[in-house]
Amino acid sequence: MGGVALGLLRALNSAGLTIGVNWYLIPNESHNDDGCHTAYLNNEQYQACDKQLWSELKRIVGSKQRKISALENGDILQATYYSKLLDFSGKTKAERTNLRSEWHKEATVVLNNTDILFVDSDNGLIVPSTEGTVKASKYVEPQELADYYSQGPSVIYYQHKARRNDTFYIEQHKRLLSCPAFDGTTGLGLKFVTTSQRYYFFIIHPKHKDIINEQIQQMMNTSWKDHFCLFPL
Repeated sequence: MGGVALGLLRALNSAGLTIGVNWYLIPNESHNDDGCHTAYLNNEQYQACDKQLWSELKRIVGSKQRKISALENGDILQATYYSKLLDFSGKTKAERTNLRSEWHKEATVVLNNTDILFVDSDNGLIVPSTEGTVKASKYVEPQELADYYSQGPSVIYYQHKARRNDTFYIEQHKRLLSCPAFDGTTGLGLKFVTTSQRYYFFIIHPKHKDIINEQIQQMMNTSWKDHFCLFPL
C-alpha cells in the first residue's frame, strides 16, 4: 500500500471511522519493481495533500527500514492490521484452497469491529485465468469481500489497471455490487491518475453512506483533487 491509499484511509479515519487493513501479503518478488517507486516522496504536489504522512514515509524510506511493520504505527494511520503471509509456494491446489480458507477465516476475526476494511491485494478482483492457481494469492475473491461486508464494515479494495479502459472496471464493480451479498449497498470509485493508474473501489454499507461521501467530497476539495478522478456509482 502506497502513500495514496494511506492518505485516503487517513481522510476517512479523521472523521472517526475505524480502519482495518488486510495487506494480502505474498512472498517477496524481488524480480519486479513493486515497492521501488519512491520519487513521489520528493514531489511537493503530494506533500501538499498530507504533509505529516509524506514526512513519515520519507523518514521510513530514509531509514532503510522499508517493511510493512514500519507502516503499522499510529503516526501514519490508526488501524487494525492483518499481516499474515499468504504463501502458495510448493502447495497443491487442494492445499492452497485449505490454506486460503484458514487464512481468510483468521483475517475476518482479526479485522472484525471496524468501520472501514481496506483490502490491498496486488491486482484486485480475481480473474478467471488465475482461479485455483498459485497466482490467485495476488487477487481478492468476491466471496472474501462479501464475508468482510457481512460483518458490518464498508469495504474498499485496490484494483490494478491493466490494458482496459475505465468502463471495464466500473462495470466490473457494478456487477459485484449487484450480488445478493451486497444488497442495499452503494458504490464509489476513485482513480489515481497522476502516475501509474489505479483504482480504489468502495462497497459502502448503508450506515456509512453519508459520512463516507462527505469525507470523499471534502478530500476532493483539497490538493488531492489534482491526483484523483471520482466515479460515483
